[in-house]
Amino acid sequence: MNTPAGSQLNRRSAAAIADAVNAGRISAVAVAEETIARLALYDAVQPQIWISRVVPDALIEAARAVDARVAAGEALPLAGVPFAVKDNIDVRGLDTTAACPAFTYRPEVSATVVERLIDAGAICVGKTNLDQFATGLNGTRSPYGSPRNAYNLSYVSGGSSSGSSVAVAAGLVAFALGTDTAGSGRVPAAFQHLIGFKPSKGRWSNSGLVPACRTLDCITAFTSDTADARLIDSIAAGFDAVDPYSKPLADRPVERKRIGVPRRDQRAFFGDAQSEYLYDRALDRLSTLAELVEIDYAPLQEAAQLLYGGPWVAERTAAIADLLADHPHAIDPTVREVVEPGLEISAVDLFNGIYRLAELKRHADTLWESIDLLAFPTTGTTYRVAELKAAPIALNSALGFYTNFVNLLDMAAVAVPAGTRDNATGFGITLIGPADSDVALLDAADAYISAADIPSPPPLDLEGKMETVKLAVVGAHLKDMPLHWQLTSRDAKFVGAFETAPNYRLYAIANSVPPKPALVHSEEGGSIALEVYELGIAEFGSFVVEVPAPLAIGTVTLADGSSVKGFVAEPRAMEGAEDITALGGWRAYIAQRA
Repeated sequence: MNTPAGSQLNRRSAAAIADAVNAGRISAVAVAEETIARLALYDAVQPQIWISRVVPDALIEAARAVDARVAAGEALPLAGVPFAVKDNIDVRGLDTTAACPAFTYRPEVSATVVERLIDAGAICVGKTNLDQFATGLNGTRSPYGSPRNAYNLSYVSGGSSSGSSVAVAAGLVAFALGTDTAGSGRVPAAFQHLIGFKPSKGRWSNSGLVPACRTLDCITAFTSDTADARLIDSIAAGFDAVDPYSKPLADRPVERKRIGVPRRDQRAFFGDAQSEYLYDRALDRLSTLAELVEIDYAPLQEAAQLLYGGPWVAERTAAIADLLADHPHAIDPTVREVVEPGLEISAVDLFNGIYRLAELKRHADTLWESIDLLAFPTTGTTYRVAELKAAPIALNSALGFYTNFVNLLDMAAVAVPAGTRDNATGFGITLIGPADSDVALLDAADAYISAADIPSPPPLDLEGKMETVKLAVVGAHLKDMPLHWQLTSRDAKFVGAFETAPNYRLYAIANSVPPKPALVHSEEGGSIALEVYELGIAEFGSFVVEVPAPLAIGTVTLADGSSVKGFVAEPRAMEGAEDITALGGWRAYIAQRA
């Protein structure tokens, strides 16, 4: 696909579409025709985000019905708005598979939430792919293929609501329904630069949802902005007598004076320095809105462990017990590895887990006496599809580090964008509050987004982008220096001139030909001038191979707190070296020598 196709896949606002259709500025049929064209364009990139779709003629017919309702005088809050539904939620006329062909059935009625949205004028485009039986946070556990990150096709989309998140990110639909048990409505939102609205348990009906953990499941929404999340919530929320876990609506007010964050020593970024930097930057913005209070994350993390390391695994087992007994090989091998241990969990184990969770929930409830809400990283890192497939359980667990406790402890959450990694994937934070604080959390999200001034998402990856690495050079590889050719011969792109953080020392290595410096981290250092270049992964690898001892490539922190790869030195580089830190950089040293 070419660039013009990308320009036709801009994101769409549900509110704006509905306003235009209700006002007669555009017809629902015209919106449907544009949607069909968008779907055809993106099918050339990722057809695997869908499991089934409504045929074009039926979409047009549904749009005509909406236009007729508007012409008759109805004001429909979602008039003509295209949306997608995760394929563990029933839509009448389409199969429900939960990404398992052997499980497939054709529902006679749509899920309650779907019916409410359609009654409001929304038009369902189709059913999206997911980690089978909503068991996973990555998007690679489906026989229908692995949806990939819309902004870098080498990376996971996040799951289990993988297809729904991509459908919104790629501008195919204005919003999409997902589900969330352990973070499935939040992790994909973070990776795709989206809003992921996870209501309080029972706020939205689960009638028509294939359960993962019936006592924890929540249907969720992916949108491009908080205004659309509010709009969807205003229609989808409400008591449903058919759902035994549904509850009457309640809106709990929450102040934004004190925001809880994990203690620094309890934060995990799994080696992802960019995520750590982006989280710190998000906290800087939040600190302008409220007092940040470091909390002990350990009790929340213990609760999180109960989901996959405790008796709640058995609830997932119960949801597919018949299939597991009769057709175990119809289940994805990784999903089967996750749920099979539930067969060995006893009632005693379960009750002991319930007792411990009650204790942990009591602790969590007392948190709200000292803080108003939590602001956690949505995830500490992201992974390539190949990496996730190579270590499917360990890396998936890392993605749930900050998400697994939320439903167990009956909290509401909204995931919001908080920056972009160099690889174009999204980093996000999640605002978390007590049950029924949904509206207040959206208010807090609005305040954060306004203060953070987050740039628009990067361009979609339509063909698979070349992966690159940013490399800092401080000496002989600087522009116009003797070894600069090693960068230009690899088509390195100049990013800019920067300085290190003020805790480095620079030395001129003794007897080095050509002359070379050694950059050493030191608390009693200064800021050192450097240049940053961007190279392809393969070119970077070939460059590293040629770096001679006592130099090496490590990680260098820049003055703004971000990190890049860069030259560092072994201790032996200091033998007979001259400390030139006071000069502030290698160019000044070379000029002095001249």
